[in-house]
Amino acid sequence: MQGKGLITIVAIVLGLICLNELLPTWYASKIEKQATAVAGDNPEKYQKEIARLSKDTLNLGFTKLYYTKAKDKEMKLGLDLKGGINVLLEINQRDLVNDLTNYSTNPILIEALNKTDEVQKNSTRPYIDNFFDQFEAINNAKGTNLKLADPELFGNTTLTEVKYNTPDEQVKSIVKRKIDASVGTAFEVIRTRIDKLGAIQPNVQRVPGTARISVEMPGMKDIDKVKKMLQTSAKLQFWEVQQSPEVYPYFQTLATMIAAKGDSMGVAKNVNFMNLMQGGKSMNQSAVGSVKLSDTAAVNKILNSKVAQSLRPANIKYTQFMWGYKPEATDEESLVLYAVRGNINQKAPVDGAVETASIGYDELSRVVVDMQMDSKGAKEWKTLTEKNVGKPVAVTLDNRVYTAPNVVNAIPNGRTQISGNFSQEEAKELVDVLGAGKLPAGAKVVQATVVGPSLGQESIDAGLMSFMIAFAIIIVYIIFYYGGAGVYAVIAMIINLFYIFGIMDSGDFTLTLPGIAGIVLTMAVAVDTNVIIYERTKEELFAGKSILEAYKDGFKHALNAIIDGHTTTFLTAVVLFFFGTGPIKGFALTLMIGIAMTLFTSVLLSRVMIFSRLSKGKGLSVWTPATKNLFRNTWIDFIGKRKYAYIFSAVLTVVCIISIATNGFKYGIDFTGGRNYVVRFDKDVKAEDIEDKLVALFKTEDGKNSSVEAKTFGNDRQLKISTDYLIEDESLKADQIIEQKLFEGLKTNLPSNITLKEFKSADKDHTGIISSEKVGPSVADDIKVHGIYAVLAALAMIFIYILVRFRKWQFSLGAVAALFHDAVIILGAYSLLHRFMPFNMEINQDFVAAILTVLGYSINDTVIIFDRIREYLREKKSITLAGLFDDSISSTLGRTFNTSFTTILVILAIFIFGGDNLRGFMFALLIGIGFGTYSSIFVASAIAYDFLKTGKEEEVHGKSTTNKEVLASK
Repeated sequence: MQGKGLITIVAIVLGLICLNELLPTWYASKIEKQATAVAGDNPEKYQKEIARLSKDTLNLGFTKLYYTKAKDKEMKLGLDLKGGINVLLEINQRDLVNDLTNYSTNPILIEALNKTDEVQKNSTRPYIDNFFDQFEAINNAKGTNLKLADPELFGNTTLTEVKYNTPDEQVKSIVKRKIDASVGTAFEVIRTRIDKLGAIQPNVQRVPGTARISVEMPGMKDIDKVKKMLQTSAKLQFWEVQQSPEVYPYFQTLATMIAAKGDSMGVAKNVNFMNLMQGGKSMNQSAVGSVKLSDTAAVNKILNSKVAQSLRPANIKYTQFMWGYKPEATDEESLVLYAVRGNINQKAPVDGAVETASIGYDELSRVVVDMQMDSKGAKEWKTLTEKNVGKPVAVTLDNRVYTAPNVVNAIPNGRTQISGNFSQEEAKELVDVLGAGKLPAGAKVVQATVVGPSLGQESIDAGLMSFMIAFAIIIVYIIFYYGGAGVYAVIAMIINLFYIFGIMDSGDFTLTLPGIAGIVLTMAVAVDTNVIIYERTKEELFAGKSILEAYKDGFKHALNAIIDGHTTTFLTAVVLFFFGTGPIKGFALTLMIGIAMTLFTSVLLSRVMIFSRLSKGKGLSVWTPATKNLFRNTWIDFIGKRKYAYIFSAVLTVVCIISIATNGFKYGIDFTGGRNYVVRFDKDVKAEDIEDKLVALFKTEDGKNSSVEAKTFGNDRQLKISTDYLIEDESLKADQIIEQKLFEGLKTNLPSNITLKEFKSADKDHTGIISSEKVGPSVADDIKVHGIYAVLAALAMIFIYILVRFRKWQFSLGAVAALFHDAVIILGAYSLLHRFMPFNMEINQDFVAAILTVLGYSINDTVIIFDRIREYLREKKSITLAGLFDDSISSTLGRTFNTSFTTILVILAIFIFGGDNLRGFMFALLIGIGFGTYSSIFVASAIAYDFLKTGKEEEVHGKSTTNKEVLASK
C-alpha cells in the first residue's frame, strides 16, 4: 500500500519520543516505591531514603535517569489524583484604577466605580471595560463633559503618558495596558511567594482576558496558610490612631440606637454594645475596644450597618475600625479593636514598599520583624512620626493592625520594627511575604478547591480500576465479535494509549480524573473506528470479493464516515477546551489527543499491519462463527414507524419540559456560588439529621437561615455538605468562620478527641474534611455563561459542518433537532431524579461537559447513517426515498449496535468503579448514549426524510423496493 514506509517511520519515531518522555515517570515511581517499602508511613525516614536513592543513576545507554531530574519531568497529576490545593486569585481592579487616578475623590469617578462594582457581580466582561461604560453613562447623564485625561482622573503625575488633550480612546488604551502590566507584576509576585511555600510542581497561570491568576499546588494541605500567603498584599500601611475619648461618644449613641433599631443593624435589640466592646480581659491604651472572639461578628454587623454609618459624627466620618492581627498574649479569647483615622479616599499617610525584612528580637527577646522602607516610604514615615510624637501610630497589613505603639521620636531613616506577639513560624511567613514584594493591589480568592491526599489516592485507585475493567471489556468483546481482525484492533488501541500518555507527558499536560474518563471514552471511539471498517469489510466479503479486495474496499468506503464522525467529536472537544475550566479542560484535552491518535493508529497504522499480513498470503478473519451472520439480513421499516417515534419523543419531551419548569434543577456551586465540603465520618450518619443541625447554625445577618444541604456521598459514612452562607464574603476569615461552624455542628458525630485542625485536613487515619470547594458569585456567573456559550457554539459548529459535508440543509436540521432532543431528555432526567438518586446530579460544569460529550457521540452516530444515505443516494437511483432510508439505516445496524453496546459497557464500568466524583457525569452519558442512538434513527433520519421527500411521492416500504419514481431530483 502507498505510504506504508512513511507511516511505519512516523509510528516508530513517535513511539521512541513517547518512551523517552514516559521513562522519567516510571523511574520516579520506582524509586518512591522502594523508599515507601523501607520507610512505611514515617515521613522523615521516607525523605532520608529518597535522599539516599537519589544518588543512584540508571544508565540506559541512550539516556541516564536519576531521581531529582526524573521527578521534574514526570507526568503531572491533577489535584483529584494527587491531592492538593487549587485557588483562583482575583486582583482588585478598583484598587488599580484608584492608584492610576492617584486616589482622586472626583464624585463622577467614585460613582462610576461604585456602579461598576455592582455591575461586575453579574458580568463576564473585564472590570475596566465596564468601568469605562459606567463612567461614560454617568458623565453624559449629568452633562459634566469630563474627559478621562482630566487631572482629577488619569491626567496626573502617576500616568505621565496621559496629557491634558489626550483623546479618551487613547487614554483607555493606556489605562488597559497599565492594568495588564500590574496584573503581570502580581503574577510574578505570586510565583515568587509560591516558591517560598516549597510546593512541588506548582502550576501558576494567568487567566487570559481577566485579572485572575490560577494557582495549583499538588501535595499542599494547609489551605489557610496558602490563602494567607497569596492574598496578603504585602502593602504595609501606617495610619494615625484615634483613641477612646474621640470615639466613645459615638459608641454610646450606637448602644442607645440598638435598643430601638437593633433588627435593622443585624442584632437583637437587647444586645449591650458597650459590654461587647469591653468583653475582653485586656486592652492596650491605643485601642478602643477588647471584644470576645465569639462577639466580633456581631460588632462587625453593628459598625458596618447603614444605621451606624448614618450616625457617624464629622470627626469619625471616614474612620476605619480595624481588628488586631491576633489575640493578645494575655487574653487569647478576645481581639482588640482600633479606630484608624481615615480620609475620603482612604489613602494611608504612609503606603510604601519594603526593601528588606528579617526576623529579629526586641529587648524582651520577643520575636519581631525588622524592616527597611524604600525611599518614598521613608520620607512619608518621617513626616508621620514627626507629626505624631507622643501619639500612637498603627502599622497595618491588609486592614489588620499588627502593632500600634506610641511615637517617641521622629524616625528619619525608614527603619522600623513590627511586633505582634509572633511565633517564629508566623514571623517567617510575614518576612517571606514582604520579601517577595508587594502586590500592586489587593487580591481575593474567588475560587478554591482542596483535595486531601487520601481522597487523591482513592481517586487514582478508582480511576485505574475503571480503566482496566473498561479495557478488558473492550478487548474481550472486540476479539469475540471480529476474531483475528479484533486482535489487530486491540494492538492498535494499546499503541494508541501509549501515544496518548506519551504526548500528555511531553506536552507537560496534567492528567486528571476526568482526563482518565476522556481516555476511556477515546477507547470507545477507537472501537467505533474499527467497527466501521470491519462492518464495511464484511459487506464486501458477502458480496463475493477476495479477502484482500474486501479489506481494501472496507477501508476505502469507511474513511468518509470515520473522518466525519471524528471531526464532529473533535469539534465538540475543542469547544469544551476553550469554554471549559479546570477538570473540563483536562477531559477535552485528552479527548482531542485521543481522537487524533485514533485516526493514526486505527486507520493508518492498523491498515499497515493488516495489509502486511495479507500481502504474505495469510488470511485474517473479520468474524467468528457466532457473529458471522449477525445483523446480515436484518431489515426494519424505520421510516414507516417514524410517526410512533414522533409521538413517543413528543410525549417524553413535554414531560421533561414540564419537569424542568416545575421541579427545576439542583445547581452546583460552580453555577450559583457557595462552598462544598466532603466530610468523612467513622460511623454511618443520616444526611437529614446533619442538615437539621447545620441549618440552625448558618444564619444570615437578618436572622434568616442560609441554604444548607447535606447529601450522602458514595457511602453512609461520607456526606457532601453545600452552603451559600457568607457567599458574598470571599475572605479567609469567612472560610474559617464556616469551617468552625461546620465543626461545631458535626461535633457529636465526630470522635471526641478530634481537633479543629485535624477536622479541617483529614488524612487516611482521621475523619473530617477530605475535600472542599469554594466558588465566588462572579466566578459562578462566568462558568454559567461560558457553559451556555459552549453548548450554543457546539450546536452551531455541528450544523455548519453537516451542511458543508452533506450539502443539504435537511440533514443539518435533522442532526440539530436530534441533538436538541437528546439535551432536553438529559435535562429532564436530571430535573426528575436529582432528589432521589444516591449520587450527585447537580447542574454544573461537569454536566455541561457531559451534555457536549453526548452531543458529540450522537452526531457521530447520526453522521454514520447520513453517510450511508448519501452513498445510496448516489448509487441506488431506482429505489424510493423511504426504502433508501430504511436500507441505509438497516445496513448500519451492526455498527450502531456494536459501538453503542461497547460504549455503554465502558461507561457502566466507570459509573460503577470510577469513584463518586464521576457518577453524575457518567449517568448523564448513559442516558445520552441510549437516547443518542435512538435519536440518530428516529429523529435525525426521520426529520431529514420528511423534509427531503416531495409532496407527490408515495411512501413505498420494503427492502430494496423499486418504484417508477426515481430519486435523481433529490
